[in-house]
Amino acid sequence: MPPTLASLVQHSALKLTVRAGADRLGTPVRWAHASELADPVPYMEGGELLLVTATNLDARDPGTMRRYVQRLAGAGVAGIGFGVGVTYEEIPPALVDAAEEAGLPLLEVPRRTPFLAISKAVSGAIAADQYRSVTAGFEAQRELTRAAVAGDGPADLLTRLAANVDGWAALYDSAGAVVAAAPDWAARRAARLTPEVERLRDRPAPASVVVGDSESHDRVELQSLGAGRRNRGALAVGTGAALGTAERYAVHSAVALLTLTTARSRALQGAEQRLGAAVLRMLLAGESDHARAVAGDLYGGLLDAPFRLLIAESPAPSGTELLAETMEAAASRAGETLLMVPDGERLVVLAADGGAAVDACAAHARTADGRPVREPVPDDADVVVGMSAPCGPIAVSAAYKQAEQALSVARRRGRTMVEHEEVAAGSVLPLLADDAVRAFADGMLRPLQEHDAKGRGDLVDSLRAWLSRHGQWDAAAADLGVHRHTLRYRMRRVEEILGRSLDDPDVRMELWLALKATSASAGGR
Repeated sequence: MPPTLASLVQHSALKLTVRAGADRLGTPVRWAHASELADPVPYMEGGELLLVTATNLDARDPGTMRRYVQRLAGAGVAGIGFGVGVTYEEIPPALVDAAEEAGLPLLEVPRRTPFLAISKAVSGAIAADQYRSVTAGFEAQRELTRAAVAGDGPADLLTRLAANVDGWAALYDSAGAVVAAAPDWAARRAARLTPEVERLRDRPAPASVVVGDSESHDRVELQSLGAGRRNRGALAVGTGAALGTAERYAVHSAVALLTLTTARSRALQGAEQRLGAAVLRMLLAGESDHARAVAGDLYGGLLDAPFRLLIAESPAPSGTELLAETMEAAASRAGETLLMVPDGERLVVLAADGGAAVDACAAHARTADGRPVREPVPDDADVVVGMSAPCGPIAVSAAYKQAEQALSVARRRGRTMVEHEEVAAGSVLPLLADDAVRAFADGMLRPLQEHDAKGRGDLVDSLRAWLSRHGQWDAAAADLGVHRHTLRYRMRRVEEILGRSLDDPDVRMELWLALKATSASAGGR
């Protein structure tokens, strides 16, 4: 710690005597400065021991001394060292009284003690304190480096950092969630600062901010982590007071080590990503056995249980990047394996069915869909996701198609995410509102509508009744109120006009969808 007035009084070579302010000797001394100016305050920074002999002061005048001492106290001067035997043989009572009144320590300096000796004692103590701080800082750096190199994760590093700063420390991922904290009780305290971490994330790295915790009254320093200008996480350090030199060394070392660890993790993730891309290509090609062999321990566990295939799409890279970071963070916290492959504007993901990563993606979608106004997703939307049904390695190709279909529906419906089960279990009728489908329906049914418009029969209604009754002549004829032979004649006319056979199930399907699309269009109007 820096020198104090008490340590100077206890310095046997200086022979200093306390004449006032004995209860404030614990005040730190930043420097010792001699000045005979009547008003030295403009040249003070605060924390100095001012050494005077009162050459230019009427130290016997109570009013003069009161104003003089009050000015010094207001400027934050640590104390006054008065040299006796030069201008005055002893400290004038007016100065003693003024110092007592202002609560400013007053030390008597004997004639045989030069001011230079006091200055040397102060500077020597300051240098020794700085040396101790630097040495402690270097030792903290060595401890933290050993913890980082051990490869046991950030927990040990945070534990050592918390001990060095006599406080607590927490690590946040890129999404602002607490990854680790030391001591363990600090996790809840750190979680309260997530909004501050999210705001810090939006600033270019490196960035830092000091905040206060209203509940614990801690002083918390937040430091961003990441190389370049992109934040990859944050470090929080909570203490009861401002950090000293040694503590500052420790924090800076922790930031550097965690940033390097993050960069190393990103490089490793790049290699994993390339391996994941190879595994995905094999799965899509139906080579599940080869895919398992290549996946090894890295992705093998993911392929052993049901998983989902997700396709995220965004014209802005930040859209899929943010979703990827959100899912990665959730998977990391849950200990799940995640296979992610960027593909241009798309991101293809294999994630455990019912796992934390899938839940995080769904939560992300609910947040986006919860905006006050949801319009159909424009081309420049942040991100849109389609998700397959649960599947295994042999069905990845089908799952990819399911995810693409769900993605298409999400775009059309103005949704952030659509699951395949939602498409498969729901009605296809909302899909018939598409302009292309309506154009197809109008083109297919126009010849029949033109025939009916000329008063030659009710072919469109007859076709609808016959299809709705699955080709049952009697039931359809009863619905129309005509004889079944009349209905048979009309269906032959439909075939003649369209030039297509109603025995073909594809034709029947297309006609039924055309009729439904036409009805939906008429209903909309």
